[in-house]
Amino acid sequence: MSRLFQPLQQRGLQLRNRIAVSPMCQYSSVDGMPDDWHLVHLGSRAVGGAAIVFTEASAVSPEGRISPQDAGIWNDAQADAWARIAAFIAAQGAIPAMQLAHAGRKASTHAPWRGSGAVALGDGGWQVVAPSALAFDDGYPLPVALDAGGIAKVVADYRAAAVRAHAAGFRIIEIHAAHGYLLHEFLSPLSNRRDDGYGGDFAGRTRLACEVIAAVRDAWPQDLPLWLRISATDWVDGGWDIAQSVELARIAVRLGIDLVDVSSGGLDPRQAIVVGPGYQVPFAARIRREAGVATGAVGLITEPAQAEAIIAGGEADVVLLAREFLRDPYFPVRAARALDARLRVPEQYLRAWGTGGD
Repeated sequence: MSRLFQPLQQRGLQLRNRIAVSPMCQYSSVDGMPDDWHLVHLGSRAVGGAAIVFTEASAVSPEGRISPQDAGIWNDAQADAWARIAAFIAAQGAIPAMQLAHAGRKASTHAPWRGSGAVALGDGGWQVVAPSALAFDDGYPLPVALDAGGIAKVVADYRAAAVRAHAAGFRIIEIHAAHGYLLHEFLSPLSNRRDDGYGGDFAGRTRLACEVIAAVRDAWPQDLPLWLRISATDWVDGGWDIAQSVELARIAVRLGIDLVDVSSGGLDPRQAIVVGPGYQVPFAARIRREAGVATGAVGLITEPAQAEAIIAGGEADVVLLAREFLRDPYFPVRAARALDARLRVPEQYLRAWGTGGD
């Protein structure tokens, strides 16, 4: 039997297979509101057989958006708009999931196809925040270092967003602490130069992430899974690295994290990444082995046999695909055929895909 198509139990949820749609920013919202684009984009991947369909990185506050066009979950109107999307995903047999995020010093920037760098205050931009007053790169906004009140607000915003996400019908939450966004900025000594209790040594730099995890876990139902996305390494000497990631994962498990979604990079433009198929999978395998936690593998996973090998080899418990799902919303159907596995498909598609599924 294909390991990729074996169910996975996480708390009170059972995943129908090990394939998840990774969070992918769409830069298609107005005032943080999801719309018909999000319904069709996410819904089609649920129809295609994924076990989990993640929203894009959904901002927990207006200042937490990457761009003015990012979706959010900081008010009830947004939660109401997300609710019909979550309901449709669930109706297709997939688990609706939301990634909660704060962009930190990489906020108030242009959508990729609209340019790069900072959006000016007069053009809809805003003052960005970070652990320290260090810009990501030339042309990016100069952040203001968060004070104690600002840090407390971040924790409260994550907690409130989790409550809204549950009310909207989402059944997995992922806390985004990767790719150079706010929580990752606190983790890395390259971006965190604080000399208070939220900086300095490993305990100080991980404090905010731990407080957010604890707050969200407290607000999130105990029978539902909570995930954490991290960058396993900054790919820069002296930065956040895999050894620190393993230790953070061990702490996160004790705080109630059920799976660590393992990516890398995004914090520093000096990063030197050797990219190739499955290049981040060894990080997921090491964290799974040494921290004793379920992991998700990401990064240039494009072929069914490759995904099967990752799961069968015990390198990760779930594979999360992004660009491949943009190219092929029905990747799970293709994978099931290639691996001689069964996958139930919508009744409306049985004429094309076979009786009862493929």
